[in-house]
Amino acid sequence: MRQAQVTRNTLETQIAVSLNLDGSGSAVMTTGVPFLEHMLDQIARHGMLDLEISAKGDLHIDAHHTVEDIGITLGQAFTRALGDKKGIRRYGHAYVPLDEALSRVVIDLSGRPGLSLNAEFVRARIGDFDVDLINEFFQGFVNHALVTLHIDNLAGNNAHHQAETIFKAFGRALRMALEHDQKAVDVIPSTKGML
Repeated sequence: MRQAQVTRNTLETQIAVSLNLDGSGSAVMTTGVPFLEHMLDQIARHGMLDLEISAKGDLHIDAHHTVEDIGITLGQAFTRALGDKKGIRRYGHAYVPLDEALSRVVIDLSGRPGLSLNAEFVRARIGDFDVDLINEFFQGFVNHALVTLHIDNLAGNNAHHQAETIFKAFGRALRMALEHDQKAVDVIPSTKGML
């Protein structure tokens, strides 16, 4: 079973993540950051992951620590749940449109953290949510999930649509990379013999 539970407690946040990589797309969120919850729900639904996240953070300051630490903790849970990576496809990609917006995400479950995020949001905030925190979430995730992630928002004139296509495409690309490769059931997909 590719599942994990991780708790992260700091002076700024208390985060608990429960993750099932072979789930049905269910999501239960209590983070205090409604827009992030909406985006995390997209990851779960499009990635076919079961995801539970509870977070308490210093939201009286702003959402930065909470969003970043959720990314970190989700990355840690992902690494634990994935295990030795035998039999996975390793690579995944997706293009996702939403009305005028379009994003592309490409992921490599490489064992090496790397993030390239290219998105010029048409406004700085979506409701109360600072769009700069999208980068903080994904940077925290890749640093602890040890994946290489390329995110490109290719079109959009609505910041909500731009963000939503990014998170949906991320879920879809992740789902593809996590799939079992029937031609390499007991093989780690690397010429090094490890990821």
